[in-house]
Amino acid sequence: MTTATTHQLSDDVLPGILANQAGGRRPLLFAHATVCTMDPLVGVLPDADLLLRGSHIARVGSGLSVAAEDDDALVVDCTGFTIAPAGIETGAVAGQRDRVGSLTPGDPATFGVVPSAHTGPIERLVWYTADAAAIVADGVLQRWNGRRLTAPIDETGPGRAPADSPHLGVWVDETGSIHQEITADGRYDETRGGRPHAYQGAFWLSGDRIVYRDDLGFWAYGRFQDGVLHHGGYVFRRR
Repeated sequence: MTTATTHQLSDDVLPGILANQAGGRRPLLFAHATVCTMDPLVGVLPDADLLLRGSHIARVGSGLSVAAEDDDALVVDCTGFTIAPAGIETGAVAGQRDRVGSLTPGDPATFGVVPSAHTGPIERLVWYTADAAAIVADGVLQRWNGRRLTAPIDETGPGRAPADSPHLGVWVDETGSIHQEITADGRYDETRGGRPHAYQGAFWLSGDRIVYRDDLGFWAYGRFQDGVLHHGGYVFRRR
């Protein structure tokens, strides 16, 4: 779990990013991060770079920073940080898009940059928006080192249609104390230790991956494998 930290990104590049957002056309490169793409074919990329052009991701992979000067790119050194999806296209229907919440070329540039708490799989990663070193939404920097740079964005979007997914239902952890219900309206409701509605929020599905945005303001991830759900260090089975 990612908690409050003293790790920060360098402020040196911030004026250039803000000036570029006000009317420039330079690409933006987040370099040397652990990138959780949420794409099952790509997976998690260590020491990788994420190149943005406008509101979308142009490239992702290792070694992109070598050509940063040739591209006249603004470079954010993300050594020691993890980049993970932090948004879903407005109006996306839960469970009905193949690449919802992924970080691959052509996807919306919407993600969080958080200190790397560990090198484990993404389904163990949980982070709070307020603790993110940076948050980018559609290519625009929203938060930097704990400072909000823009007005809050509406993340709810219009009403979402019911989802047709084989993963809907109630999932129970191995101890029986955690019950997580994911429903067709794109919402989840978690009971912990008999306490109902302990955690509630929105979710999105992408293949065998699930992305959670809790109403309390944190993001979490999970993975379905062989009939079980791996999430936050727990193993769940459908009831």
